[in-house]
Amino acid sequence: MAQSLLDRDTPRSSLALKVLGINWGLLLLLTCIACMGFAMLYSAANGHWEPWAAKQVVRYAVAVVIMIAVATVDLRFWLRSAYLIYIAAMLLLIAVEVRGAIGMGAQRWIDLGVIQLQPSELMKISLVLALARYFSMLTVEEIGRPVRLIVPALLILMPAGLVMKQPDLGTAMMLVLSGGAIFFLAGVRWWKFAIVLAAGGGAAPVAWRFLRDYQKNRILNFLDPENDPLGAGYHSLQSKIAIGSGGLFGKGFMAGSQAHLSFLPEKQTDFIFTMLAEEFGLVGCIVLLAAYTLVFVYGFAIAFRSRSHFGRLLALGLTVNVFLYVFINTGMVMGLLPVVGVPLPLISYGGTAMLTVMFGFGLMMSVYVHRDLRLGRGGEE
Repeated sequence: MAQSLLDRDTPRSSLALKVLGINWGLLLLLTCIACMGFAMLYSAANGHWEPWAAKQVVRYAVAVVIMIAVATVDLRFWLRSAYLIYIAAMLLLIAVEVRGAIGMGAQRWIDLGVIQLQPSELMKISLVLALARYFSMLTVEEIGRPVRLIVPALLILMPAGLVMKQPDLGTAMMLVLSGGAIFFLAGVRWWKFAIVLAAGGGAAPVAWRFLRDYQKNRILNFLDPENDPLGAGYHSLQSKIAIGSGGLFGKGFMAGSQAHLSFLPEKQTDFIFTMLAEEFGLVGCIVLLAAYTLVFVYGFAIAFRSRSHFGRLLALGLTVNVFLYVFINTGMVMGLLPVVGVPLPLISYGGTAMLTVMFGFGLMMSVYVHRDLRLGRGGEE
């Protein structure tokens, strides 16, 4: 009898084992969340697949293929390529400054014809990769030396500065927060964070001068939304009205008045959580947030199961990155944070965000598939 494919010692059998070893439970959960997004985009278009839902379905299908491909790549490859991927993302950010496409008053995209690429989204994943590699190469004693933290601090500040120039305060904030989280997870002492926070607080008046007028208005209107209800405070006020009108069970699918009468701006992108709250109420919001919580649990479980320090830092960093997406977006639409351009992962309409989030989950899956791999410095076993 012919030997089973999985019993043969060939590259093909190895690939088959890796595909079978993917965490299919996590993929099913991500698909369920994505399906909620398809439904909300269908509703946003008043019961039509065009122009948003159909494209989002295709993007998700492509993203799943990319995720599976990334998951089957050896974790040692991602460790060795981490800096190269970071450099590539930095070059794309610089390219945005030179030949970036301008949209909605910001220069954030590179027009590739088929898709408008947003390099700042790619940098979120690249930064986690680079920092995970850097700290995985250090001993506990080396992490305790302040001079060793200069390089990773620059890895965070350089892209954050370029992103702020676009301007994109939300993404710059995510880069700083996700980078800081990896510092903490790597073992940097808390008192060093206290020094940085104190220095940041002292520099706040200086930083305020460099903010654009609309960014200042967003922060001021976060503190007092009714100061300019028809201007800078409009998004936040309309969002809170829609969320409040949804009540416990919502008004029903495609029955949200604020969204469908066009009072709610950007209902297909940054404020799609508001539309969900209006149509499905508090119960719908809890269901979605519970699904995201399960994703975080999966992420932490994958990290703690990994035997390599690089794998642990990578999985934890990627989990924190997704958490920041969810926390900042939901906090923004509920008026708990200033309005910034951060999408809700797998729900908001957008190509680059969808692909990069799923690429990140592919890396997390790679950590899971290669969880028993022990890596030393430089990627050697």
